[in-house]
Amino acid sequence: MRVDELSPAPGANKAEQRVGRGIGGKGGKTAGRGTKGQQSRGRGKVARGFEGGQMPLKQRVPKLKGFNNPFRVEYTAVNLHSIAKLEVGAISPEILVARGLLRKGDYVKVLGYGELTAKVDVTAHAVSKSAEAAIVALGGTVTIVPMPFKVRPAANGNQFTNR
Repeated sequence: MRVDELSPAPGANKAEQRVGRGIGGKGGKTAGRGTKGQQSRGRGKVARGFEGGQMPLKQRVPKLKGFNNPFRVEYTAVNLHSIAKLEVGAISPEILVARGLLRKGDYVKVLGYGELTAKVDVTAHAVSKSAEAAIVALGGTVTIVPMPFKVRPAANGNQFTNR
């Protein structure tokens, strides 16, 4: 047996039904399309996404505005003048939560607005350069609390991945 001798099995190929040849035959007049309506006329097709004249879903949904960085870290800012008002020798996130300057679970960043009058030991998740300079100038110390997750460069070339 050769390739040119191959043929479909008997009965596998049927002739296409000729429709729309008058009112007498089985496939005549409406030709199996029903009497009226969108599917009975013309091609009987509608554009992809067409919803019968209703505003299509792709136009109803809000459009993308900007970019939401999934790795953004939100800090609660605490200024030096707020720390000076507390009049304590050591500041930590727990103390700030107890005094109502911070909510539990928030990350704190100490900023350099205002002036300190006494030595303070600060423990925070982040500290600005000006705040650190002001704290160290009065003999205080700055300790950075490690974040609960690790931010590291990704192998695929993206700048950051989380965890």
